[in-house]
Amino acid sequence: MANTKSAKKMVRKISRRTDINKARRSRMRTFLRKVEEAITAGNAEEAQTALRNAQPELMRAAQSGIMHRNTASRKMSRLAARVKAMSA
Repeated sequence: MANTKSAKKMVRKISRRTDINKARRSRMRTFLRKVEEAITAGNAEEAQTALRNAQPELMRAAQSGIMHRNTASRKMSRLAARVKAMSA
């Protein structure tokens, strides 16, 4: 357990950041799940809209350190390719 005053403060800060990061990660996953569900359902129009909404969420997650920026780009690229294949 933390003994010093600064260590106790860091525990409090880490706890707050963890809660914020959990909320951001959950929000990002929700947007990704909406795209996946639209693709699975075969609804190209809905998938396109969901992808457009998910892209800024993914980049926001990458900027805030929830995920690596290359991971976010890879996910976006793969989703975009799957949505494009539906409409083709």
